[in-house]
Amino acid sequence: MMFAGSGASGGAPSARSLPAGAAREVVPNRVMTWNLCNPCGASDVDRAAEIATYAPQVIGVQEACAGDVGRIRDYLESRFGLVYHVAYGSVLRNWGRCGGVPWHPGAYGQAILSAAPMTDHVTVEYPDGGSEDRGYMAVTTEVSGRSVRVFNTHLAERRQEAVRADQVRVLAAAVAEHDRAIVIGDFNAVPDAPELAAMWKLAQDVDPRCRPSSAHLCEPSTDWQARFDYVFLRGIAPLGHGVHPTEHSDHDLLHADLDRA
Repeated sequence: MMFAGSGASGGAPSARSLPAGAAREVVPNRVMTWNLCNPCGASDVDRAAEIATYAPQVIGVQEACAGDVGRIRDYLESRFGLVYHVAYGSVLRNWGRCGGVPWHPGAYGQAILSAAPMTDHVTVEYPDGGSEDRGYMAVTTEVSGRSVRVFNTHLAERRQEAVRADQVRVLAAAVAEHDRAIVIGDFNAVPDAPELAAMWKLAQDVDPRCRPSSAHLCEPSTDWQARFDYVFLRGIAPLGHGVHPTEHSDHDLLHADLDRA
């Protein structure tokens, strides 16, 4: 099902100031992934301020209501001067999470925001979503001044290992078609989980220390101290990364700085 409609939580209090050292314009070689955790009660202006602190070129969000994504994009421009295009992925219609009325529930799922235009947008539902429909979206856009294919996904919830393994195989087959790719999202699996094997064969995590064989070195990205969120790179070298705890979701923001070459 395609993202359409709106209706969501998130008020609009005054924007807080950005911390000292925050980026003042889009960082062209930076990408970010963030599971927004809807409904988590966070305001969209606060979410926008979190993103604006790091000002990535590309942002992939999961568990996102369409209305929230639109407002976040608007706040990024009006309050922080950061202008983004947006593309939406495969989602659910979910009145409980995103509001609306029973006959027009809000759309809930994934989105990509990019400072550069996006082309060749596709959305794919996994054959088996597990406990709810899941899929991936992909666009071609610009990072570090070069064209790159960007994938954003949210895999099946925990305790559905076999389902996730099938989903990763579908995703990996699409990623393998590209020499340069960035794969971001919430994989709902720790680095040494067997179901991620197909992804590790194709790509590396932005943290060179984070591998299945050294999973204990991977920084956690969730409130329950597990690493579920990744920026996988294929044909691109990492320069640095950061995991940023936030009070606005049960997932941390993960940003990655990539080689411009």
